[in-house]
Amino acid sequence: MMKRKIYVPPIKTQGIKTKLVEWIINQINFEIKGRWIEPFMGSGVVGFNLRPKRAIFADKNPHIINFYDAIKNREITSQKVKIFLEREGRMLLERGEEYYYEVRDRFNKYHDPLDFLFLNRSCFNGVIRFNSKGEFNTPFGKKPDRFRKAYITKIANQVRYVEECIHKYDWIFIAQDFRKTIMEANQDDVIYCDPPYIGRHTNYFDIWTEQDEYDLYKLLSQFKGKFILSIWYKNKYRENEFIKKFWNKFNIITRNHFYHVGGKEINRNPMIEALVLNFEPNNIKEPQEHGGRRD
Repeated sequence: MMKRKIYVPPIKTQGIKTKLVEWIINQINFEIKGRWIEPFMGSGVVGFNLRPKRAIFADKNPHIINFYDAIKNREITSQKVKIFLEREGRMLLERGEEYYYEVRDRFNKYHDPLDFLFLNRSCFNGVIRFNSKGEFNTPFGKKPDRFRKAYITKIANQVRYVEECIHKYDWIFIAQDFRKTIMEANQDDVIYCDPPYIGRHTNYFDIWTEQDEYDLYKLLSQFKGKFILSIWYKNKYRENEFIKKFWNKFNIITRNHFYHVGGKEINRNPMIEALVLNFEPNNIKEPQEHGGRRD
């Protein structure tokens, strides 16, 4: 079988599933009669590569949604991104850290989606983090020369791919709570959930509690259509207690995956990822090694 080309989205998020996209999409060996629905859009990498004709991408973080809505409304194009990053990149190179924080202050005041892209691609480790006031507070990534020509071209191409998909298909982007998104789904829809991990993020928009997990379980248990849930299974320190508590009655398949924090091999963190499905998996296999740098 020919390996699928995986397209990387322009907005990076923690725990992005780039290296697991093919495995996830391979489970969908049926026609999606309704909509592809992501209550936790994040990077959108799974849906962007699946390319469904109709989709709802929802997220609690309005800035992610605003970015893609701006593409949909043609306020942002790949050419505009290229011109913007060339200009802002020159300013960052000339003024360094000072300019990064100037853009961060500007974004927190005006919420321009292009500023959000700039911050996402120049902040520390690409971590999207907001404080309790809803302010972006990730520090500078210490690379004033971040926006070199090749890097800008890469980002512009990522925007162009998504831009073409958004204008070709019937895709809706909406900022709302996952509960509302799931309750609005019908039995012909397919729901893909990639919720935050408890205790993993310090991002205001990614706070996740046991009550949230229970609510997700109840909603998906009652859903009449098909769903896929991405969830961590275990790492070398502990197991996910919610697997046994909530998800064991469904089909579960697992695969080894590695997350990288920074560029050093010592920071290569193994994690067994799981897919929880309320339908028969396409291929049940033992956990596999799945290495590679975080994109």
